[in-house]
Parts: sequence; structure tokens; C-alpha cells
Amino acid sequence: MTDQYAVIGNPIVQSKSPFIHATYAQVTGQDLQYTALLGPEGQFAATVDAFRKAGGKGMNVTAPFKLDAYAYANEWSEGAKLAGAVNALKFEGDRVIAQNFDGVGLVRDVVHNLQCPLLGKRVLVLGAGGATRGALLPFLAEKPALLVIANRTASKAIELAAIGAAHGVVRGCGYEDLAGQQFDVVFNATSASLRAELPSVSVAVFAPGALAYELAYGKGLTPFLQLARAAGVTHLADGVGMLAEQAAEAFEWWRGVRPDTRAVIEKLTVPLV
Repeated sequence: MTDQYAVIGNPIVQSKSPFIHATYAQVTGQDLQYTALLGPEGQFAATVDAFRKAGGKGMNVTAPFKLDAYAYANEWSEGAKLAGAVNALKFEGDRVIAQNFDGVGLVRDVVHNLQCPLLGKRVLVLGAGGATRGALLPFLAEKPALLVIANRTASKAIELAAIGAAHGVVRGCGYEDLAGQQFDVVFNATSASLRAELPSVSVAVFAPGALAYELAYGKGLTPFLQLARAAGVTHLADGVGMLAEQAAEAFEWWRGVRPDTRAVIEKLTVPLV
């Protein structure tokens, strides 16, 4: 019998997950079907219950249900606990096991695909929301010389930095506190690019030879990437690789085999022009 997997969200028509997982199934020879489920507002648990009853083996979770998925689970990975949000579920009888692969996928894209090790680097993350929470431990596991989280509300960044302090050198601050500092890798984890807006940061934060990474994907040359280019940055990337890699992490978790992500990244990449 073909195993059933799905992604749940609302809206969901824009999701690339069915294409990605169908590609991964084909290249790994796995017998599975992956569909997109529109989750009615307020009915996350009922929708997942029905999917499990029909034999569903696992799900990806996207907006606005990542917090609902956390509450629905009864086992959580350390990364899911830290993020307080879940983007993948696995069903084994009464067990509902929760993971958050967003940060792991991001780090793998940067270190493996973009060939930009974070070891010993000065790393800046703009924004202290769920994406940054999910990436905190994966970032620190790479042992950067310094990880700085900057946020419009400095207290949120400081609070998040305190959580990661036991795992590496990390500091939280407001945007205004970045004056006079330069970084080798700068991530935009704010929602500004979704509104075609620019985070409140200066061109001066980019060190020579820096990587500028936009977590949003498919938006082309966003205001953040335009700022980086104006600063002379030539190494620009968006989140398409992160999308492909976090999906590969979930696929391997479910199926025990890791797919090659190159074809998916090539298919979904939008030129940064």
C-alpha cells in the first residue's frame, strides 16, 4: 500500500511541498503519495485526526498551524521545544512526534550548498521571531565566533540570546546597536521582504566578502538583497535552498533515505536580478 503524507496550511495552494516530495520520492524510489491539505481555521486537530485515521504517516506543517502542531504533538525534539513551533510530524500509533527542521535546513544550505562554513565567522541574524528561534541551536552548533541577533524590539533579541548562551557566543541587541560592527554572514529573518520593505539596518554591517542570505524565497532581488548589493556584496542567496533542505530532512526522518536536493533547488530557483 502506498504510504500517505501531506502538508497542511491555510492558504496552501502556493505550497511547493507536493512538488518537492514527489521529486524526492521519484529519485529515491520510495512508494508514497504526498498531498496538500487546506486546514479550516480552528480545525487543525480534527483535520489531522482524519488524516491519521485514513492511514497518514506524517505531515509537514506551514502557516498558520505551526503552534497548533506543537500543541497537538506528544513528543518533541529539542529544536521543536526551543522554537515552540513545529514544521514536521510523524505518526506512530498513538505517538505524535514533532520536529522543526527549518533551522537545520537553513544551516545545511549555507554550509553544504553555498560552501560557506560558519565556523569562526561573525554572524548577524535580523529578526527574533520563530525562524530565528528554530535556527538558534543549529547556528551555534557550527561554532561561529559570534552570533548576534538584532531586532526592532531589543528585549526579544536579548531574551533569545540568553536561551542560546549555554551553547555558544551569542548576543541580542536592537538595530541601533549594530553601529560600527561588521559581519561575515548576514541573514534576514524578518518579515520585511514579504512586504517589499527594508529592515532597519545599514550597508555598513556587511564585511568584505560577506554572504547576504534572504530567508524568503522566490522574491528575486528583495530590498535586503538590494541593500547588500549596494554595499558591494556579491554572494547573495535566498531561502529556496533552505526550503529544499528542510524538506529533505523531513523526508529522511520519515523514510530513512536522504534525497539529493540539487534538482529541486535548480527547478525552484528564481534569478536574483
